[in-house]
Amino acid sequence: MAYEVRMPQLGLTMEEGTVTTWLKHEGDKVEVGDPIVEITTDKLTNEVNAEAAGTLLKIVAQEGEDIPVKGLLAYIGEPGEKVGDGAAAPAEAAPAAEAAPAAAAEPAAAPAPVAAGGKRIRISPLARKIAAKLGVDYTNLKGSGPMGRIVKKDIEAAAKNPAPAAKAAPAPAPAPKAAAPVVEHTGAVELMDGDVVEKLTGMRKVVGKRMLQSVTECPTVTQNVKVDVTELFKLRKEINEKMGVKYSVNDFVLKAVAKALKNNRYMLVAIDGDKLIKRAHINLGMAVALDDGLLTPVIRDADKMSLSEIHDCAKDLATRAREGKLAVEEYKGSTFTISNLGMFGVETFNPIINQPDSSILGVCAAEDELYMDDEGKISKHKVLRISHTFDHRLIDGSVAAKFECAVRDLLQNPMDILL
Repeated sequence: MAYEVRMPQLGLTMEEGTVTTWLKHEGDKVEVGDPIVEITTDKLTNEVNAEAAGTLLKIVAQEGEDIPVKGLLAYIGEPGEKVGDGAAAPAEAAPAAEAAPAAAAEPAAAPAPVAAGGKRIRISPLARKIAAKLGVDYTNLKGSGPMGRIVKKDIEAAAKNPAPAAKAAPAPAPAPKAAAPVVEHTGAVELMDGDVVEKLTGMRKVVGKRMLQSVTECPTVTQNVKVDVTELFKLRKEINEKMGVKYSVNDFVLKAVAKALKNNRYMLVAIDGDKLIKRAHINLGMAVALDDGLLTPVIRDADKMSLSEIHDCAKDLATRAREGKLAVEEYKGSTFTISNLGMFGVETFNPIINQPDSSILGVCAAEDELYMDDEGKISKHKVLRISHTFDHRLIDGSVAAKFECAVRDLLQNPMDILL
């Protein structure tokens, strides 16, 4: 009997996953432990390994589809074995051209509207992104995926062996203007005039859901405080030169926030219905921007770390977040979040709370400002702003201001951060 490959539950809160890329194709031999498909779930991409040996008889869930936990993905069994609706699977893998009639026998989805002369193309979202990056025209490619779908390897092959430019043909006679032809993707519809309509999946879907939930549930206030970081920049430069390291401004901010929270624990609260939760640990969520979303890996017990330990931990988490190598537990359990947009020149912004945290600190760009002292002398100072958003159900403005002042004082007197 064929083995059913089903959507695994890769985290306690996971409800569904998106099929990103099939690493094996129908007719391929599979051994136990072989990676067969990539699944995007809760912001991360994970490989699903085969738990049975045999032949990948049939792919049920196509690339770009959202499948609930325990939902059917594919069948693995013996060549010729009956699967699904009872139809026999092909005895051996067949070339794409020979497999086409069998594919056509499957119930077809309602066709998308296509203007006269339009062309329908099946291509996975990943292949489309790679094509855009490499500048590959896939409109005339023959796909090697199920039902002739263009997949990643087809684009990569086309990039290595580009087809010769076709000889220009005489311009056709003008025709009545029709609606823009449509290119059909798995999970996306691209209009030939440049617009793309694409289903929210994976990381972007999760981020959107959580941000909407946060702004809908939390009555928030954002307070902005100006911080003179002239001495911080001097100390950072001196330490980096003497010790041969590359501490960032963000490393000092993380350390300062951890220290300020230790002395202002009323900021470490959460709400659960009609219950107030006082958090025991200072676990700093650190927002990391990716091309298609946002991750918030967690520095646990940051108040117990030295500056160098925070530097090493933050660097490691950010690197692995961008490489998609974080474990699920590494971006869960924050009690306070920091979002730094200073490197992009942002002067001020209203960060959205990363629930169940009750507040988030936005860090803005450091800029030069002229300052006049009491004697009328003018000097240049480095100044940045911190933007603190908090849940007003749990934290009052004056209470939040005391915490903001604590962070400000530490950043303005950076030796206190290290002591």
